[in-house]
Amino acid sequence: MAAHFDRRLRKAAVTTTVAAVAVAALSASQAPDVTADGNGRQTTSDNVPTSDTPAADSATGNSPYYTDLPPLNSPSPAPTTGTPTSPGSSEAGIPATVLDAYKKAESELRRAKPGCNLPWQLLAAIGKVESGQARGGRVDANGTTIGRIIGPQLDGNGFALIKDTDNGVYDGNSSYDNAVGPMQFIPSTWAWAGRDGNGDGKEDPNNVYDAALAAGHYLCRYDWDLSDQADLNRAILSYNNSQDYLNTVLSWLEHYRKGTHEIPDGTGSLPVGRSDDPHAGASPTPGRTGANPGSRAPSTPSPSKPPASEKPTKPGSPSTKPPTDPAPPTETPAPTPTPTPTDTVHHLENAGTTGLTATAGDTFAKKISTRAETKAGDAVGKVRIRFTVLGDTDATFTGGEKVAAVTTNASGVAVAPALVAGEQTGAFTVRATVVGRTVPGLDYKATVTERVADTLTSTGPKELTCTPGGEFADQVEVKATLKGTVADKVAVTATLIKSDADPVENDKGPYFKDADGKAVRTLTGRQTDAEGLLRLPKLYADDTEGTYILRLTTPGGATLDITLKVAEPAEPAPAPSTDPSTAPSAQPSTEPTA
Repeated sequence: MAAHFDRRLRKAAVTTTVAAVAVAALSASQAPDVTADGNGRQTTSDNVPTSDTPAADSATGNSPYYTDLPPLNSPSPAPTTGTPTSPGSSEAGIPATVLDAYKKAESELRRAKPGCNLPWQLLAAIGKVESGQARGGRVDANGTTIGRIIGPQLDGNGFALIKDTDNGVYDGNSSYDNAVGPMQFIPSTWAWAGRDGNGDGKEDPNNVYDAALAAGHYLCRYDWDLSDQADLNRAILSYNNSQDYLNTVLSWLEHYRKGTHEIPDGTGSLPVGRSDDPHAGASPTPGRTGANPGSRAPSTPSPSKPPASEKPTKPGSPSTKPPTDPAPPTETPAPTPTPTPTDTVHHLENAGTTGLTATAGDTFAKKISTRAETKAGDAVGKVRIRFTVLGDTDATFTGGEKVAAVTTNASGVAVAPALVAGEQTGAFTVRATVVGRTVPGLDYKATVTERVADTLTSTGPKELTCTPGGEFADQVEVKATLKGTVADKVAVTATLIKSDADPVENDKGPYFKDADGKAVRTLTGRQTDAEGLLRLPKLYADDTEGTYILRLTTPGGATLDITLKVAEPAEPAPAPSTDPSTAPSAQPSTEPTA
């Protein structure tokens, strides 16, 4: 099989009894609770959760994948001549750089989304069925594939119909989308799921570090816990919505969990079986025998034989009929496909969303609503709308994701999940687009404002004293509240002002010190802690005596003034004298004696 996926495979429907028996045997031995139907297709006996993710909103667009199953743990082989091979050694091994990318992605997801419990073996399983571990590890030192890995164009002819969304930037196709890279992302999904996994400042679907990290985040969305089997199944099905795909990935996941080994880059073997190949499964896959699969040679059709009932007759015999020209073949026009709801969308309209403002850390009170309409203005239901948070912001939708896809209801309206403001203030944009159709997006402006407090109170004295040139013994500490409750992470500005009537920064009197020891009379960037408390740095005094004001303010209008006095200490009162000569003399009594 060629390294690139972009050739169109044969569509002939040829399925033999041998294929059915082989696939059934392999399926039963490797996939959990898997059997095979009469045509050799894998089915499940249990009610495995399925995904409702349409092709255009999945990771791969439900593109074709490799169907080879892990090698069997067979008993010792019979004696053979020559050097025996280790069954499955190249199939079971993972190229070094590719393996490193999977493990680094797992480490990053453990930090960023610890509740997801993503195992690197799941990334390896998906990488195996999507691209044969980047075509056997054909990557450069930075993890970028040597040559692009491109899937078939998704033109609706045997595949999903996904019209171009990236102007051919990633897949080189300006008409339809193709899955791209070692993890086979379609461009419309990569646009929001892409990540920079190797720290080079780019998000490249052809880089195994970027693609592995993106796949990890994709599988960990919706607060799925991948240690739970139901969530694991949902996540895999959302990557490619096929029960056969689920079973194949789970088989490789179990195989890699039992142990694997590192092999040099570029030495891995490429799988042979493909989900879109009607001949796949006609015989046990090479991955089961340890053979190096290589490329499949095109088959040559055997000459057709005339049916036994149509034996040739001798010329001139009575049964011989004069030859007649065959009727020219008629071309049956291809039926016109029925337009899907998505095909009828002409534009998006704001469904009444206004005033998207929230305080930092709060949930926006209003949700974004978008209406899908035809050219005539009629509502279009059952259309997927993607909402994407854009701009320099840490705001997200509920669950911590910056992208959400919602299906329009019968009124053509899709309501995005609630927006949650981060700590970063300012304006940003949420863009609504139609999944699977190129129509202009609809932008919504949102703003995150600072946290506020309506009251500031001093937890210490409201008047501090200091001698000229000295430092104040006490530090100012305040508490911020909003409607009587603690106001945490509220910005407080402290300014030493000239007077209550002239609240500009003073140029003399008390001051703070910066990191270089220079005088500073305005402090910004200070925030209250989780208890609403803030302690300011020490205050110092210059040689100017007087009474000064330290004014503290917050967003929301809270104000508190602290009085600062700079004065020389008062002269102590003289102590009483103990010299007898200075004592008042006794006066003779003038009282008459008895």
